[in-house]
Amino acid sequence: MISRRYTNPFILGKKIPEELFCDRNEETRTLIKQIRNGRNVALVSPRRLGKSGLIHHCFAQEEIVDNYYTFYIDLYATSSLKELVALLGNEIYRSLKSRQSKFVEKFFAMVQSLRLGFSIDSMTGNPTIDLGIGEIQVPETTLFEIFQYLEAADKPCLVAIDEFQQIGAYSEKNVEALLRTYIQRCSTTSFIFSGSKRHVMSNMFNSPSKPFYQSAITMGLSTIPLSTYEAFAIRLFKAYDKEIDSEVVQMVYDCFEGYTWFVQMMMNELFSITDKGGRCTADMIPSAERNILSLQESSYESTMHMLSVKQKQVLHAIATEGYARTVTSGAFIKKHHLVSPSSLQTALTALIDKTIVVLTDKGYRIEDFFFARWLRSTL
Repeated sequence: MISRRYTNPFILGKKIPEELFCDRNEETRTLIKQIRNGRNVALVSPRRLGKSGLIHHCFAQEEIVDNYYTFYIDLYATSSLKELVALLGNEIYRSLKSRQSKFVEKFFAMVQSLRLGFSIDSMTGNPTIDLGIGEIQVPETTLFEIFQYLEAADKPCLVAIDEFQQIGAYSEKNVEALLRTYIQRCSTTSFIFSGSKRHVMSNMFNSPSKPFYQSAITMGLSTIPLSTYEAFAIRLFKAYDKEIDSEVVQMVYDCFEGYTWFVQMMMNELFSITDKGGRCTADMIPSAERNILSLQESSYESTMHMLSVKQKQVLHAIATEGYARTVTSGAFIKKHHLVSPSSLQTALTALIDKTIVVLTDKGYRIEDFFFARWLRSTL
């Protein structure tokens, strides 16, 4: 039964309630099985395919809710161990504070290096915490204390670290080894290491020279099958007294290659422009796309302003191609009026580092499908 407490059932950027979550039943069972058996998991897939959604969905399952404390942090915007520790400390305290658990009281006793971050809530008189990077004096010590604290909990803890590959780019050089050492000492705490850069994650967990070698079960994530998503979308439209043609769902799915976030974004907009009692048809797709690109335009323009001339040229060339296999070839350079292979490679590397361009099995493409479409519209 789907309730109507949401204006738009195609949720974006938030935790998705059970009734509005699409499939991932097998993936959920597999992930919970690994956790139940005390195995750490490396969850690897491209960005915007639904890793974070799967993790939160897993956390919401009764078996996990009843038997674990769960914590989730996203390292995407971090650049140091201090930031990781601040995120983890804040997440643990804020997550447990609402549960009125005795485990909360232990936080102040066991994580002693964070006393500078403690304060008294003026309304309740209770101790509270709001960690900034400045409160983390010795991140190695604080992280050790946090892991000791997790191990002392009255039930097992489950920690999900999203965009885990980011630790490889931290200013400190020993973060991987340090984390591996601390995690190895944990006997009741399990970890989900989620990452979107497949080659980096593979190197971290499969290379004998790396600290995390064979320390986790690797689990991939693929697109939700078209038939499953089609039935899901039709059901949500119907629950709100609207209809959508199967053809529309198929066209949107194919256009964005089944990537969950982009398909969901289009369905959200198509739902919003479909009248109650009305039907969503294929001729509404261009309008929905224009609406989305219009909303994103200022963000895309800001991104372009931050790029060099050569980077912009390479970006436009890849956008034109859709997928570009031989970017540094003479034919590609000549076709798109680019500079020398060495300059092109430098620009391409910078775009990859910024996660604007990604390398897939089909070649290089712009990570954001909407950004690619907006670029093509400006040519």
